[in-house]
Amino acid sequence: MSAEAGAPAGESLYRKEPKVYPRDVHGRYARLRRIAVLVLLGMYYILPWINWGGHQSVLFDLPGRKFYIFGLTFWPQDFIYLALLLIAAGLTLFFFTALAGRLWCGYACPQTVWTEVFLWMEKWVEGDRNKRMKLDKAPWTANKIWRKSLKQFLWVSFALWTGFTFVGFFTPIREFGQNILAASIGPWETFWWIFYSFATYGNAGFLREQVCKYMCPYARFQSAMFDRDTLIISYDLERGEPRGGRRKTADKAELGLGDCIDCTLCVQVCPTGIDIRDGLQTECIACAACVDVCDQVMDKMGYERGLVRYTTENALEHKASRVLRPRVVIYGVLLAAILGSTLWSMTHRTPLRADLLRDRNQLYRELPDGRIENVYTLKLVNMTDAAQRYVISIPGHENLTWTVSPEPTLEAEQVGRYSFTIQAPRDFAAGSVEIDVRFEAESNPGIAVDHKTRMLMPINGGGR
Repeated sequence: MSAEAGAPAGESLYRKEPKVYPRDVHGRYARLRRIAVLVLLGMYYILPWINWGGHQSVLFDLPGRKFYIFGLTFWPQDFIYLALLLIAAGLTLFFFTALAGRLWCGYACPQTVWTEVFLWMEKWVEGDRNKRMKLDKAPWTANKIWRKSLKQFLWVSFALWTGFTFVGFFTPIREFGQNILAASIGPWETFWWIFYSFATYGNAGFLREQVCKYMCPYARFQSAMFDRDTLIISYDLERGEPRGGRRKTADKAELGLGDCIDCTLCVQVCPTGIDIRDGLQTECIACAACVDVCDQVMDKMGYERGLVRYTTENALEHKASRVLRPRVVIYGVLLAAILGSTLWSMTHRTPLRADLLRDRNQLYRELPDGRIENVYTLKLVNMTDAAQRYVISIPGHENLTWTVSPEPTLEAEQVGRYSFTIQAPRDFAAGSVEIDVRFEAESNPGIAVDHKTRMLMPINGGGR
């Protein structure tokens, strides 16, 4: 499209989004939001520094192909747990969205959490909403340069610490810190440190609500999980309209007005800059700041609270509303089943893994004494935090013998490969026979696994 066809010459076809200056608000939902921010960021920044079972409490050791999570060690073979946890995370999102809308966005989303912290720093340096707006419009003076510089310093420092902590979940954080001081960090560590720091700085410092409004896909498909019984933040149109200013002592009935005094505070506190009175919008992140500030206004005016509140579309229309309904129950049952089975499996798994692979270069070989031998490659994984020696047996087949080389002894969290052979009398069987091989820790019989394999023998007693 040409400038002449769509807009006057010299005028941009795209409107620049005005900066949103959220007003500070206090109330029950604001307290919950601050608690959520402190708990989530506390976990993020503190967990890497806590040792658990001889390792960092949470460490994803990609080079060593081991994940340490609160004393449990996970290997690449445990990928199924990651898949189950991702499914559980999706069901959790569906469950809470169907129940009470975008709770994730308002209280737990990383974008919301880090933006809240960046806003705290901005408010501490530049002042409240009016002072920040006035400062941005003011010419560049020594005071403005000082305040803007201090804010940027805090933002950059916090972003760098965030990136440093992120890398600390993949590289032991103390080791990473020492490498930084010694200027000996690797290229990938440097890349992810700078990348995550820059992403935090850009998203929480500048993009802010633009991420929620234009970049986040969740706002686009949330309607598929909503119904008329979903709790959402709503403006009571019937009670609030017609809106208009009035004195506290004025009789709203005589003025022909509703409860809304059109103070626009609900707009001023909104982190995405929307007007909740326009109805449900994709930009609403359900932070409930408008609920807190509206309740305060209603208290001052002597009106009943709840002009803006958590409610359902059916309740606003004076229809019966159900919180527990089929989709909520189904999501809840599936979520409980997956989480319960996953946690039980993770805490009751046998800390030993054994893989027995046949030598594909030969079916079997005949020994000088007439016995038939099969050759295997044995892989043992010691998933405990102590050294183990393993005993091998083939239950139910006393006429079989076997050898393993070298001795199956492993240090803590060590992987070992061995040459394993099974010998059988010629009359043991004909063709292919399935057998069970048992691997057991000598010091702890409770650590044992059974592995099925096949023993190949000559057909009809013939040789190879």
